[in-house]
Amino acid sequence: MKQFKTIDVWISMILIFSFVIYGCCRQDEYFLTGYFVVGGWQVISMLVHYFNKWFCEAGTKRRNYHFTVFTIFILAGAGIIFTAILYLVLIVLLFAAPVMAIFYTWLCYDEVYVKMQRPLDLLK
Repeated sequence: MKQFKTIDVWISMILIFSFVIYGCCRQDEYFLTGYFVVGGWQVISMLVHYFNKWFCEAGTKRRNYHFTVFTIFILAGAGIIFTAILYLVLIVLLFAAPVMAIFYTWLCYDEVYVKMQRPLDLLK
């Protein structure tokens, strides 16, 4: 678990940093590629955490984040029928998705480098 979570944190940080640089260099509509790549990676990470029951207890930050993302998926699905909902969700996500990606990366970092430390390591 620790190895996966460590790799997950570093891949998220590298992807976010890379696509920020890519977006600044290109300065066109292709910056949206980063939304899908980073978001896709983090959704896969969320699914792995959910099915392995890692840090997904009720009331945790991760569980609340999973619920938020699930709600966004439901709203986007409803947007297929009611296009006004889809437009609203997409506009909100245009600004919220980068914040969500950074929060999720911080959440993973916190789990690996703070919560998973052995108690004796904290005494140093």
